[in-house]
Amino acid sequence: MRRVKVYCKGVLAGILTEESRSSYIFRYEDAYFQDSAKLAISLTLPKTKQEYVSRFIFPFFSNMIAEGVNLEIQSRYLKIDEQDVLSLLLATGGADTIGAITIKPFDAS
Repeated sequence: MRRVKVYCKGVLAGILTEESRSSYIFRYEDAYFQDSAKLAISLTLPKTKQEYVSRFIFPFFSNMIAEGVNLEIQSRYLKIDEQDVLSLLLATGGADTIGAITIKPFDAS
C-alpha cells in the first residue's frame, strides 16, 4: 500500500491511497472537507465525507501525467515504469503542475 498527499493551492486537501494497481482510494481530509470556502479538487471528486474507491487510478489524477511519446520519454528519463502512475505523480506532480493541485509524498509536511 502506498499513499500520497494531495494539496490544493498549498493546503492539504486529501489522501490518495494505492492499495494495489487495481484498488485506489481518495479521501478528503476532515479539516479541508469542513471548510466551506475550500472547493472540491475536481468536478469528478466532489467534496464528501465518504471515500472514493476505484479499480483504477481516478482519471483526474491520471490526467496529471504525460501521455504518449512524452510519457515514454519521461518514464525512461525518470526510470519509472509507465504503468506506475503513483510514482509518476510523485515524480512530476510536486511542483511543475498546471493548476492548483500538487502531489507530495505521504511523509512530507
